[in-house]
Amino acid sequence: MLSAESLKKIDVELAKYPADRHRSAIMAALRIAQTELGWLAPETIEFVANYVGIPPAAAYEVATFYNMYDLKPVGKYKLTVCTNLPCALRGGVDAAEYLKNKLGIGFGETTPDGKFTLVEGECMGACGDAPVMLLNNHKMCSFMTEEAIEAKLAELN
Repeated sequence: MLSAESLKKIDVELAKYPADRHRSAIMAALRIAQTELGWLAPETIEFVANYVGIPPAAAYEVATFYNMYDLKPVGKYKLTVCTNLPCALRGGVDAAEYLKNKLGIGFGETTPDGKFTLVEGECMGACGDAPVMLLNNHKMCSFMTEEAIEAKLAELN
């Protein structure tokens, strides 16, 4: 189900914990699987749980609790816009609306070409850089004015 390279990365995470604490590696293991496969199908979550040595239900608890895990396919670029109060006060809601209009989709939707998925996010801990957008769960984009959004979309096209 996962490549040897991904399994090796999970092994590195598992090695960080004593054998009786391997469950602590589940977040990293799910991230590694999602990075390779693009999203976490139920069978992927079960596979990762078994590999880590925890009950699949425990892995599902993690995957469904945190919004960084995608439980359905997403676009090539997942754009998570913070609309929490500090970002909202500095244009986060406006940035989200601009993206909705520009891409022609709402939150939780993917463009017909499969390129972009738009997600509403909670605090990302970068209030001083508001409004912020997280690209593919890994890259923080700061000060996302309409001009900055246009530049980022051009860069991704």
